[in-house]
Amino acid sequence: MSDIQKTYNEELNQTIKDLEEKARIIRQHVIEMIHEAGSGHPGGSLSAADILTALYFYIMRHDPKNLNWPERDRLVLSKGHAAPALYAALAESGYFPVEELITLRKLGSRLQGHPSMRHLPGIDMSTGSLGQGFSAAIGIALGGKLDRKDYYVYAILGDGEIEEGSIWEAAMSASHYNLDHLIAFLDRNRLQIDGRTEQVMSIAPVKEKWEAFGWNVIEINGHSIHEIIRAVDRAKTSEGRPNIIIAHTVKGKGVSFMEGSVHFHGKAPNDEQYQIAMRELRGKGVRP
Repeated sequence: MSDIQKTYNEELNQTIKDLEEKARIIRQHVIEMIHEAGSGHPGGSLSAADILTALYFYIMRHDPKNLNWPERDRLVLSKGHAAPALYAALAESGYFPVEELITLRKLGSRLQGHPSMRHLPGIDMSTGSLGQGFSAAIGIALGGKLDRKDYYVYAILGDGEIEEGSIWEAAMSASHYNLDHLIAFLDRNRLQIDGRTEQVMSIAPVKEKWEAFGWNVIEINGHSIHEIIRAVDRAKTSEGRPNIIIAHTVKGKGVSFMEGSVHFHGKAPNDEQYQIAMRELRGKGVRP
């Protein structure tokens, strides 16, 4: 191994460690916000935390001091109920004060249960109705292509969300228009509000479905920052096809009693659970 390669690997390893620490902080914010609000969706917020961290703090081209920068990358959180994780990433990026996070879901707050582009800086599309944010992301990507812009559009979908028929109409149109600057993440945590996705409405085989709709498909461990970064790099080499990264995740990742539990899809931790969760998140980083 050359000295240059060794230095690169050392720098990358340090960057990944820094990003893992940032993801741990974002998870703490999620638990603090939802506990204070007494409502919210911790499970899907925690499962998407590593993806959002990699995007906002390493991958995406964006500037909180230049909100209308035409060349910025865009992100649409189609699974809008995971807003706490997005809010935490935006605050840590400098879009608004971190102290404002604690106002989640409170009367008059800019941070409501689903993201609103009319009220909060950094939100590229208001979302909440499952299946519809994805169509908006495709529209943004198509607009960029027509305007000959080189920005990328990222969309984050839930695996329960892709039971919606509108998802597949949108997927078909993205392929039809060869939107290769569209990169979607599927948060494949296998749980939705009513139980396991395969019991509620089977979405298998997931990879083959997206391939049949003309998408470039990449599968990864959605809690490995390194794999997330590498997958996006691979997606950017794909020409003429939209991209989806199937990120295999764990609902409630990072909090032992929430991991893999459908009960914390949309339930706030009580005082005792809050203390346990924060001890766990403060005591160690979340490893793949």
